[in-house]
Amino acid sequence: MINKIDHLGIAVASLEEAGRVYRDMGFAYCGNEAVTEQGVNVSFFEVGESHIELLEPLGEDSPIAKFLAKRGPGIHHICVEVDDIDEALTRYREAGVTLINKQPVLGAGGCRVAFVHPKSTFGVLLELKEKAR
Repeated sequence: MINKIDHLGIAVASLEEAGRVYRDMGFAYCGNEAVTEQGVNVSFFEVGESHIELLEPLGEDSPIAKFLAKRGPGIHHICVEVDDIDEALTRYREAGVTLINKQPVLGAGGCRVAFVHPKSTFGVLLELKEKAR
């Protein structure tokens, strides 16, 4: 059901500044994308089969802006790839897991994603990403 860690999401104030640091450290840049549904601009950097996703808020009402204001820059979430996100959400609901998204939403790259509330995962925001079909 869970295939791999897809990416680590890191909240940053500036994609330009943070991206430069990651490129300077030798991470392979994969591109930028605006995910308006989530209120973020993202940059991806390849790390083997996984990625680092830098998240910059699109506005002050963005969840990432709120995260930065409360906690500052740093790891925002862990994303795992699942075969079937609908099945995963049903299984988690039945297990009593608290979900932020009861149904999948559109994420970066047009993938279907959903978030599990940190209170169910010992303080870690968990993103589920459906494997590309």
